[in-house]
Amino acid sequence: METTDTGIVPFASPASAAGAPFVTEPQRYDGILLAGFGGPEGQEDVIPFLRNVTRGRGIPDERLEEVAHHYRHFGGVSPINAQNRALKQALEAELARRGIDLPVYWGNRNWGPYLEDAVSQAAEEGNTRLLAFATSAYSSFSSCRQYREDFARVLTSTGLAGTVTIDKIRQFFDHPGFVDAFVPGVVDAVSELWREGEPAPRVLFTTHSIPTEDARRSGPRDLDLGEGGAYEAQHRAVAEAVMRRAAERDARMADVAWELVYQSRSGPASQPWLEPDIVDRITELPAEGVTSLAIVPVGFVSDHMEVMWDLDNEALEAAEEAGLRAIRTPTPGVDPVYVSGIIDLVEERMAAVPREDRPHVTDLGPWFDVCRPACCENVRAGFKPAAAGIAP
Repeated sequence: METTDTGIVPFASPASAAGAPFVTEPQRYDGILLAGFGGPEGQEDVIPFLRNVTRGRGIPDERLEEVAHHYRHFGGVSPINAQNRALKQALEAELARRGIDLPVYWGNRNWGPYLEDAVSQAAEEGNTRLLAFATSAYSSFSSCRQYREDFARVLTSTGLAGTVTIDKIRQFFDHPGFVDAFVPGVVDAVSELWREGEPAPRVLFTTHSIPTEDARRSGPRDLDLGEGGAYEAQHRAVAEAVMRRAAERDARMADVAWELVYQSRSGPASQPWLEPDIVDRITELPAEGVTSLAIVPVGFVSDHMEVMWDLDNEALEAAEEAGLRAIRTPTPGVDPVYVSGIIDLVEERMAAVPREDRPHVTDLGPWFDVCRPACCENVRAGFKPAAAGIAP
C-alpha cells in the first residue's frame, strides 16, 4: 500500500508530523486518549444526546423521538458509557501488568465525559503528548475521520493546540487481537446450532450501514478498493479471516457459508445506503434452505445500542418469525485478547515497529499510522481540520 505525501500533519507529535504512512522514529507518550461515541444515562438525557449526535442537521425533536424509543426501552440508558468505563479499567490493568506507566483519559464525542474535558485534564496534569484509541476499528468518515476532526476541534477550542499533540493508533480491523475476539463465539454458535441431518448454519456478519457515497470515499482516495471503499473491503476481509481462523479450531467451519450484511440505516429512503439489510436478508433465508444462523456483530467493539436493539430485538425477532434458530455472538467488549491487542498497538506505535513486522491477518493491513490526504471525506460537509492525518 503506497501513497504520496503532500504535506505535514497538524497537531502531531514530532515522530508523526512529517506525514510518513508508517512512523520510523520511536515516540514517548504521556497518556492514552480513549475516544468514544457517548450515550445517555437517563431518560432526561435522551433528547439532548440525540441533539448532539445530529447537530447541524436541523432535525426537530419530534423526529428525534422516533429514535429515542430505542433508548427509552432500556430506561434511557445507553450501554456504551458503562462499557467504556469497563474498557478503561481493563486497559489500565493491562498497562500496569506490563509495567507501562501511562494514564488513560476517556472522553466522548456526544455525551459526558466529553473529549474537551479529557484533553484539558491531561494538559492540567502535564501530560501533553497523547496517543488516541477510538472505539471503532474500520475506515470511514464516522468511524475514523470524524474522531480525528474531534481531536482538532477540541485542541482548537480549548486553546491547547501547540501545547498538546494527539496521534492515533492505526485502524485495527485486522489486528489479531480484534479478529480473534470474534472466533470463539462463531465456533460455539455454529456448534450449538448445527444439528445432524440439517444444513449448516448460515453466518451473517453485520455492521452499521453507511451511505454508499461515504463508503466509496472511505480510506485513501488513491486506493482502488471497489465501490464500497475501504469500509466494505475491510469488513469483508475481516469476516473471511474470522471464518478461516474458526476453521483452524473446528474443521467443519470450512463448510459453513457466510455473508456480509448491514444494519441500523437511518438516512432518507431516497439516499442509497450499503445493503443488504440484515432483517431483509433473514426473511429470504428459509427459501434458500437455511434453518439456522449465527449473527456476528463484526462492525462493533462492544454491545452498543445498535447491537442490543437492532440485533437482539429486531434481527432475532425476524429470525423467530421466519422459523430460524438464531444466536447472536459476542462483541470483543473487554475480552483479554482484545484488550491485550490494544496495548500491543500502543507499544507498536511507541516503538515504531517496522511495517513488515506488524501483525495483521488480512492482505489489506497493516493500516496506516498517519491517515493519508483526502482520506474518508464527508460528502455533505467536505474536509474540516483533523489531527493524525495529512491535510487534503
